[in-house]
Amino acid sequence: MKFLADNMLGRLATWLRLLGYDTAYLPDADDHALARVARAEDRVLLTRDVELTRRRGVRCLLIESEKVGEQLKQVMRALGLSTRHAFSRCAECNILLDAVSKETVQNAVPPYVFQTHERFLRCPRCQRVYWRGTHWARMLAQIEDLTR
Repeated sequence: MKFLADNMLGRLATWLRLLGYDTAYLPDADDHALARVARAEDRVLLTRDVELTRRRGVRCLLIESEKVGEQLKQVMRALGLSTRHAFSRCAECNILLDAVSKETVQNAVPPYVFQTHERFLRCPRCQRVYWRGTHWARMLAQIEDLTR
C-alpha cells in the first residue's frame, strides 16, 4: 500500500516510512496537485482536510487527531498495516535502503558507532547511513506501543 500525506502530516509521513511504507510527502502541493498525484500513483491520500476527502476518484483517509501517535494508530488500524518491514526505507527520501559493508561507512559514522556496530544500511539517494543504535531501540518501543 502506498500513501500520500498532505502538507499537515509530515511527521506521520516520516513514521510511515520508518514502518517501511512508500509514503510521498509534498509539502508545497495544493489540493488539486495532491489529488492528481494520489490518482496517478494509486496512493491513499492521508489528510486532515475534509474537502480533500470529497474529491472523486481519490482514496482518502481523513486523519482525526493532531497528535502523530494517534494519527499513526488510526492509519494502522483503519488499513490493517503491519510492522514487518520497519526500518527498510529512508525516513527522508522514501527510498528502500541498501545493506552496505562496514568498511564503506567508516567515514560516514562516528568512530564509536563504527567500532561497536557491524550492520549498516544506506540510502542510495541521499547517502544517509542507518544502524541499530539506542535511537533504534527507542523507536522500536514506540512502534510496539502503537501497535498494541
